[in-house]
Amino acid sequence: MNRSQLATALAERTDVSKKQASQTIDELVALITETVAGGEPVAISGFAKFRKVETKARMGRNPATGEPVKIKASKKARITPLKAFKDAVLAGKAPKKAAAPAKKVAPAKKAAPAKKAVAKKAAPAKKAVAKKAAPAKKAVAKKAAAKKR
Repeated sequence: MNRSQLATALAERTDVSKKQASQTIDELVALITETVAGGEPVAISGFAKFRKVETKARMGRNPATGEPVKIKASKKARITPLKAFKDAVLAGKAPKKAAAPAKKVAPAKKAAPAKKAVAKKAAPAKKAVAKKAAPAKKAVAKKAAAKKR
């Protein structure tokens, strides 16, 4: 998806014009860029963390000859995907939209069973994530073993 397609999709979801959606994307990118360039990290909850990283000068080795080489200090932009984004991408599903706040129930007896039901629903979700994460670790171990050969 390119910027134009993103603007079109954003316009459809938010009921604004494509031009307004494009301007919003431009302003968001400019704001993130300015903030990170100034040295302050930007974290968008459930999506990614943007930050500027400075590396010190150090000694390295030329892999072909084994000769020591001086590596200069540098500045880099680092974008780290956060957990909710990684989980959604690995599962192949879009993240769920935030639900509307629940209405308060006056009697205390009715509220207690609702909490138990929520806890039961949350437990299987954690187990499912743990099962999906295990095969990924095996694949990484197999790739590492293949590289050593």
